[in-house]
Amino acid sequence: MTDPTSPALRAEALEQLLTERGLVRTDVIDGFVARYESDVGPLNGARVVARAWVDPEYKARLLADATPAVKEVAWGGGANGEHIVVVENTPVLHHVVVCTLCSCYPWPVLGLPPSWYKDPAYRARVVREPRAVLAEMGLELPPEVAIEVHDSSAEVRWLVLPERPAGTDDLTEEELAALVTRDAMVGVAKVAAP
Repeated sequence: MTDPTSPALRAEALEQLLTERGLVRTDVIDGFVARYESDVGPLNGARVVARAWVDPEYKARLLADATPAVKEVAWGGGANGEHIVVVENTPVLHHVVVCTLCSCYPWPVLGLPPSWYKDPAYRARVVREPRAVLAEMGLELPPEVAIEVHDSSAEVRWLVLPERPAGTDDLTEEELAALVTRDAMVGVAKVAAP
């Protein structure tokens, strides 16, 4: 039986009401949904990461000046995406992003922030004990891997360039992008091999 309190069911009922009353056209709603599925969100960031993995010149531009480099591949401008800095994870250094004051986040590149990102517990603890927080989120890092925490703000939004997983040399840029998750671009996860 379907849960009548489910957000998906409530959204569907609201859409039906609005369209029946002529307040919204279904093609407009479909356009918004398509935009967030394909134009705004984690897919944008995933495209950026995949391009950096396959194109060393693009990667160099991305690490040197991320904002224009992101715009080469994906829409990244507007509010919350105007100044992006990219940091690269390596076998000996892992980056993780937080916004200790609120929830500053590059949503045009990463999509809407997850609830845990806005949670005061994450915001406070990841700064003090990042290794423990990452482990609780399922990412166990060896003790020899250093962890740097980057605090997003209204002036700077951070994006993590995750390590490319081993065994993906034969994958296309599009196939690589499909592997990249929002959590990997925030630094609370690694990209898994297919």
